[in-house]
Amino acid sequence: MSDNTMLTDVIMPQLAESLVSATIGKWLKQPGDSIEQYEPLCDLITDKVNAELPATVDGTLVELLAEEGQTVSVGEVIARIAVAAPAASSAPAAPAAAPTANAAPQAQSVTRPAPNQAPAAGRPPVPAAAFDASAPMRSRYSPAVQTLAAEHGIDLTAVPGTGLGGRITRKDVLTFLDNGGASAAGLSVTPAASAGQQAPEVSQQPAIQGIQEEVQDAMVPVRHSGLHLSETPRIPTIEVEGGRGSSSEYLIDVTPIRNTIATRMRQSVSEIPHAWTMIEVDVTNLVMLRNKLKDEFKRKEGINLTYLAFLMKAVVSAIKDYPIMNSVWAVDKIIVKRDINISLAVGTEDSVMTPVIKKADQKNVAGLAREIDELAMKTREGKLRLEDMQGGTFTVNNTGSFGSILSYPIINYPQAAILTFESIVKKPVVINDMIAVRSMANICLSLDHRILDGVISGRFLQRVKENVEGYTPDTKVY
Repeated sequence: MSDNTMLTDVIMPQLAESLVSATIGKWLKQPGDSIEQYEPLCDLITDKVNAELPATVDGTLVELLAEEGQTVSVGEVIARIAVAAPAASSAPAAPAAAPTANAAPQAQSVTRPAPNQAPAAGRPPVPAAAFDASAPMRSRYSPAVQTLAAEHGIDLTAVPGTGLGGRITRKDVLTFLDNGGASAAGLSVTPAASAGQQAPEVSQQPAIQGIQEEVQDAMVPVRHSGLHLSETPRIPTIEVEGGRGSSSEYLIDVTPIRNTIATRMRQSVSEIPHAWTMIEVDVTNLVMLRNKLKDEFKRKEGINLTYLAFLMKAVVSAIKDYPIMNSVWAVDKIIVKRDINISLAVGTEDSVMTPVIKKADQKNVAGLAREIDELAMKTREGKLRLEDMQGGTFTVNNTGSFGSILSYPIINYPQAAILTFESIVKKPVVINDMIAVRSMANICLSLDHRILDGVISGRFLQRVKENVEGYTPDTKVY
């Protein structure tokens, strides 16, 4: 390492309060590669979700201290980056007992640089309050916001924030630009720079905060035809090894996500006494309703109106009538959840995720359709956050999207039940002693027999059936 560079440690971030470690899925950069701030270094894998770990500095990756597949505790160093050493300050150093805003910068850690360092080239200044844990949220900027502000020379202190706690979002910056704020911002930034004043460095928040906020701020709707994937998802490369002296078999390493799925499924089956029931539903009117609305909905919302949104509305309404379905077993008591948070079983090529629609009973069909599309897109891109996966109280799965007509789902532990919506099939049925061709679908329910019995489960399924068959061509989705 030359005299004008210094090493900066990359540490394993704490992805959530309840997590103490994460697994290195794949290194996206190798020693010798040039690194830009916010550029992904590696994929991190936890029990529930994958995330990319972005670099917090510009420099050159010089050393990897953790291998792919290795589980690393929070706070441990996983790599080192060589960065340019800060230029010596021409101003006299202030006494140690009374530091000033113009004090010479010192070498800082990856996750908390000093607020008095000079900003990186082309990046907007951030108030020193952004480095104070007690500072308001508007002073904490996501990587996407910082990058957009740098491109347009915007002083973020002049941008009104509409996010949580006054936080500035990417949409706020775009609105500021649309209102002619770029030129004014440029005037407010340039004089300080021309006067030779040292501006505080861009906030380098802990890596996990950058991961979560960049995903949220950069969210772009993606066309999707249903809950399950219609496009090739991003999946990990599987290393295939030869069998033990034989070409008749090959080995596939079990990924951390697959291992977690296996553990959860085994726990569900071993602890929960599963029972299963099924009901047949006439969805002819629902098919007519969707065909009537789907083109206009696509033009208006930019997403597909799927059958799943209608089914979910029917399920949520039935849960409100039978709240015991929205419960968990707690040994000496049954806990009934007030909020109806629907978990979606979303399948990719190598795993199944269960992101959650929070307070689904407060949403109409259109709102549910938007939530389904967004969660499916985030799953497809591998950008689900931990909060997207937490709090589910009842699970719905659209197994019919890949042609299934009958399934026996495993309960999403520790919930009380899981419901699947099977494929819609035209069948001859008897109506008033006459045969008619109708669109029919099966709805299957697996239930925890410690909590639910046949009578209550049967009544719940009947209510779902009534709700689904109650749709007419005049039903509103808003």
